[in-house]
Amino acid sequence: MSKNRRLFAVVPAAGHSRRMGQAKLMLPLGGRTVIRRLLDVLDRPEITERIVVLRRDDDPLWGEVSDAGATIVRPETAPPDMRSSVEQALAEIRREQSPTPDDGWMLVPADHPVLSTAVFDTLIEHWNRHECLILVPTCKARRGHPTFFRWKLADEAAALPRDRGLNELLRVHHQEICELPIDDRAVLTDLDTPADYEALRSRREW
Repeated sequence: MSKNRRLFAVVPAAGHSRRMGQAKLMLPLGGRTVIRRLLDVLDRPEITERIVVLRRDDDPLWGEVSDAGATIVRPETAPPDMRSSVEQALAEIRREQSPTPDDGWMLVPADHPVLSTAVFDTLIEHWNRHECLILVPTCKARRGHPTFFRWKLADEAAALPRDRGLNELLRVHHQEICELPIDDRAVLTDLDTPADYEALRSRREW
């Protein structure tokens, strides 16, 4: 691996938390908010920049992300879905960082609050040591997040038909995906409903 390769973390956080009934990324979890837990884990030297996409009207979340030192993207029009948020983040990286085709971007949904340093240690080491076009963690044979992509796929993502999500990249390049088993359900654990939140709060490690 070239030591000059960079890795950018893309965090879509422009949703409305409708299933939760309140702003889920600002909920407390283990002494920090959900979003702050994730951004703190992503604050590591192997990650060049953390880019978080927010709605323009979400001032509380803006303040929390700003305090964490991440780069904020607030489009004039709220992104209607995750793919649109990712496109906004990739455009920001392209403008400000001039990435090379072998640099990488990592999709980290904001509602995966219990991803640990150990999980990122394992995934980033594998990404740096191998020539994967796409790297996906798995747990118990199920695919999870974060998902890693070479920068060369950024333009391809923008060119997808508007009715297709980013999973289309995995379908088109299914033979070029590296799957890495991770013995940690955190790669599968997202936060959508009050029941999800109560289950996380009840875990002993908090």
